Amino acid sequence: MADHIRITRAQGNWTVRAGGAILAESTNALELTETGYDAVIYFPREDIAMTFLERSETRSHCPHKGDANYFSIVTKSGQIHDAAWSYETPLDAMERIAGHLAFYPDKVTLERI
Repeated sequence: MADHIRITRAQGNWTVRAGGAILAESTNALELTETGYDAVIYFPREDIAMTFLERSETRSHCPHKGDANYFSIVTKSGQIHDAAWSYETPLDAMERIAGHLAFYPDKVTLERI
């Protein structure tokens, strides 16, 4: 694992809300901390209402985590473009985040309850 990245189990119960709906709720979320960045909460796919998410064409690459795919949230009032991302086949030592999605906190309500 990159020396500046740490993945631990996120403490507590975490939720994601957008468009008036709860999109995710988990007690099994992971917290990824990376030097120079805010901590990121990764939710297991099985704890996310994936029917509200639509894969977008956006892609990015992190030299430490690998290639990310992005998802938009579809709500009654419209679409929240590229609100979540996932490293579906992360690089070695980042395997724990495979099968998880993270959400941009400025596009959804992300909170620990």
